[in-house]
Amino acid sequence: MWVKYSLDIYFKRSMSHPKVLFILKKRHLYNLHSKDYAMNSGLLNSAQFVNKMLQRNGVWSELVQVNDNNDIDRVVTKHRPTHVIIEALWVIPEKFNILHKLHPNINWIIRIHSEIPFIANEGIAMEWLFKYSQESQDLKIQIAPNSIKMLDDLHNIGIKNLVYLPNYYPVHHHCKFVPFDTDHDWDKHNVNIGCFGAIRPMKNQLTQAIAAIEFGNKIGKTIHFHINAERVEKGENALKNIRALFQNQKHHKLVEHPWYNHEDFLDIVSKMDLGMQVSFNETFNIVAADFVSLNIPFIGSKEIPWLSCLYQADPTSIHKIVGKLKFAYAVKPFGLQKLNRIFLTNACEDAESVWLKRFENHKNRL
Repeated sequence: MWVKYSLDIYFKRSMSHPKVLFILKKRHLYNLHSKDYAMNSGLLNSAQFVNKMLQRNGVWSELVQVNDNNDIDRVVTKHRPTHVIIEALWVIPEKFNILHKLHPNINWIIRIHSEIPFIANEGIAMEWLFKYSQESQDLKIQIAPNSIKMLDDLHNIGIKNLVYLPNYYPVHHHCKFVPFDTDHDWDKHNVNIGCFGAIRPMKNQLTQAIAAIEFGNKIGKTIHFHINAERVEKGENALKNIRALFQNQKHHKLVEHPWYNHEDFLDIVSKMDLGMQVSFNETFNIVAADFVSLNIPFIGSKEIPWLSCLYQADPTSIHKIVGKLKFAYAVKPFGLQKLNRIFLTNACEDAESVWLKRFENHKNRL
């Protein structure tokens, strides 16, 4: 009896402070030697950034990767969290009925990293979101978009129990600021442009490749257009077209990179003269943050909400993308690109505040 009473007291005290467990599904790629290996994805990086930020602020937080739905009970039993954050749509709705019975005190948060145009390509998205919503109160489920726009869109179609949990990027903690005057020297003949990330239709890489070539022609320099060719998500045709484009160029070159871990990727980014992500749909864009944190001029679209309008281009206009590339390249010696780093820092400070207010103390929640 005394043991049971003591355990009850311990459990109640531990529940007065949040314990956050991020759970991701492992993603795999096959390398050139046909060996399977776990992939360091943008989704993983995003969750790790938040996890480490919470830890720095004294919040108990851990991150695990699992193979599938069936591993969730095991890791939850091991870590005994108060809140479980499922990163992206991969847990079937019916699984939460089982998990709630096994762990009735846990708050489940399903975090959404995409806007409507992107999840339109995921056939289960609307069905699962409505099922999560229908069971949200009984099973202690919340749905957490990482953008206000997505939050509003889901609210307007009747999705319940929504909470905003934005992306966070460790601008000061993770990346050392490199002022322009100590950056790599100008190349008199070549310009390295990084257009990294998974090859996807919504990423608009072919349009950006054509714009990069036109930009090179206008300034009289050879363009080295850098992409990640190893991760292709419904972008096989885009990659085929990009390769054909550069095969028919006399001077400009396509440079294909494998998928790197984040530290190695930052090293590659630091060697670029310009960065591009003039895409059709985004919620945050970690690749953009990587470039901006290293003080490299970067062109995006208005879909990257924290990016200065001076560096945003119309993704449907090659002419306007070229204009922004010329602008970014011309003003680089004056350090105007620092505006983007200031805006990124402000956005991430706001995001940190949102997360900490959410998990300071979870009493009176759910």
